[in-house]
Amino acid sequence: MKNTTLVVLVLFVAGIFLNSCSSLQNANSSQKGAGIGVAAGAALGALIGGKDNRAAGALVGAAVGGGAGAVIGKQMDKQAEEIETTMPGAEVVRSEEGIQLILDENADVRFGFDSSDLTADSKANIGKLVEIFNKYPDTDILVIGHTDSDGAEAYNQSLSERRAASVVSFLKTNGIMASRLNSVGMGESQPRATNDTKEGKAQNRRVEFTITANEDMVNAAKAEAGEN
Repeated sequence: MKNTTLVVLVLFVAGIFLNSCSSLQNANSSQKGAGIGVAAGAALGALIGGKDNRAAGALVGAAVGGGAGAVIGKQMDKQAEEIETTMPGAEVVRSEEGIQLILDENADVRFGFDSSDLTADSKANIGKLVEIFNKYPDTDILVIGHTDSDGAEAYNQSLSERRAASVVSFLKTNGIMASRLNSVGMGESQPRATNDTKEGKAQNRRVEFTITANEDMVNAAKAEAGEN
């Protein structure tokens, strides 16, 4: 019975999601925000928000949809543009009503070997984000740590958790409210590139941020859209 229910839910959500996607292929980010409904976003977020898709789950699960989603999307567009300008080496991905920010060695974000301590250069680069994060205080920030496959899987899981927590600690120290921040480690479970090359491992040793609207932003967006 549980398996049947899950299949039905997956098909239902997939139908909503695919139908939305077909009408959003040519839309901008704020328009996409309006196209993801609360039920679809929450259900899909619950399905994909497990260990294997933590960033995607956080982004989709936070979607509000409707006119409020469009308002939030516009604000996220502005924040994403500022991050791209401030950190040209970072990968910034707009996703519906949120932002996925990927920092690896291409963005000069590194940790010492077998260490969760940020290097001086890493602190300087992540420090560039503090002003932007403070400019948009009505957002929640999830920091996700990743490693390459060197070493034992269990150890890499712990290392990724400590590295993500280290970034959160740095942000708190530099004025970001603790209530906005959470961290999680994914270990070596989500490689972006092959672990067979030095270059690939450098891409896999990374920190990701998912930036989503908090309750205050959602309520303000609903009021602006006349949805309260």
